[in-house]
Amino acid sequence: MFAQSSSAQRNPRPDSHGDRSLTLVGTTREPGIVALHVDALSKRYGDKEAVSGVSFDVRQGEIFGLLGLNGAGKTTLISMLATERSPSGGDALLLGHSISAERRAVRRMIGVAPQDFALYPTLTGAENLRFFGRIYDIERAELANRVEQLLDFVGLQDRGNDRVATYSGGMKRRLNLAVALVHRPKLILLDEPTAGVDPQSREDILNLVRRLRDDGNAILYTTHYMEEAERLSDHVAIMDHGKIIALGTPRELIASIGVEHLVEFSAGSAAKAFQVDS
Repeated sequence: MFAQSSSAQRNPRPDSHGDRSLTLVGTTREPGIVALHVDALSKRYGDKEAVSGVSFDVRQGEIFGLLGLNGAGKTTLISMLATERSPSGGDALLLGHSISAERRAVRRMIGVAPQDFALYPTLTGAENLRFFGRIYDIERAELANRVEQLLDFVGLQDRGNDRVATYSGGMKRRLNLAVALVHRPKLILLDEPTAGVDPQSREDILNLVRRLRDDGNAILYTTHYMEEAERLSDHVAIMDHGKIIALGTPRELIASIGVEHLVEFSAGSAAKAFQVDS
């Protein structure tokens, strides 16, 4: 159940569509078609290479997990794909549109839920959605419908007229996701969308992301939780020091390192490990 008032509590099950049909979240997709093609993308800051020659594809109807510790380059990569930062090398194509040469077009095709909340706390949940909807020039009548649909989808329909400052962390995360969907994007970029939430809110968010995938959306999902990437992703890339060091399905990655092994990353002088259980 969602961590909110009892009248609004519901579990967003993948088979619980009804009036919350995911066709309201995205247009018709073609599962298996490459939505995002990333080709040798790099980002340098002086002598430091934050992202180094990264390449992968994200297909429609799949969740592509990007796994790595903080500082591995995940957020820098997301910011380039979102056209917030310019690449130092390489490129990425979103349904044939270059993030470098066609930034304006790409921006209208992506929905981003950043790690830091992209919300206005003094506005209500509905007002936040209306504000971002107007940025994308959604017509007033359509936007009114859209706001209602999205609040329902993320389980905030009974809190839509409350100021965001009164929301719990999990509720803010779900509204952050709804904002990313307001303009029906072709690609959804989720940067650690479960950061800082309680276990139940985390499950709620993962269920919503699965529903988006099941509706045919292309989703790039960053996390530093191995277990989360394994449970959620169709394909996983492991990043370390700006490079992809492993790429495949969760089953393939587990098979490549065996049972009860450790995937270890070094971050400066500190070392952390992810345990993989088959």
